Amino acid sequence: MIGAVGIGLAGGVVAGLLGVGGGVVFVPGLVLMLGLGQHQAEATSLLAIVPVAIVGSYRQDRYGNVRRADALLVGLLSLAGAAAGVVLANALSGALLRDAFAALIVVVAVQLARRALRATPVVAAGGHPPAGTGGEKA
Repeated sequence: MIGAVGIGLAGGVVAGLLGVGGGVVFVPGLVLMLGLGQHQAEATSLLAIVPVAIVGSYRQDRYGNVRRADALLVGLLSLAGAAAGVVLANALSGALLRDAFAALIVVVAVQLARRALRATPVVAAGGHPPAGTGGEKA
């Protein structure tokens, strides 16, 4: 029970803070801490993410950060993708599914790291970043 509480809290914080979805925390946590199989962990994560997504999107919307038309389009198209993904996941072995999930997390991590390194503002003469580099003061 304590493991499930920790997974839930960590997944919620990650989802709300980074917007990556608690699944990157839920799935490994459910497999490693609660001993679920890969299929069970992914299915459980899909259901667990519903309340997290509702609360996170509601709070972000109150800050004016949600583009509703885009969210609706992505959400509706994701329904078909989710249905197809479930069929595909059930056709794969747990080991292959686990390895594919791990590869996806590594690819995303590498892309995020590359973007973060590229986005580091270059400081111009005078100690201030050049305009348009993201380092301006608000």
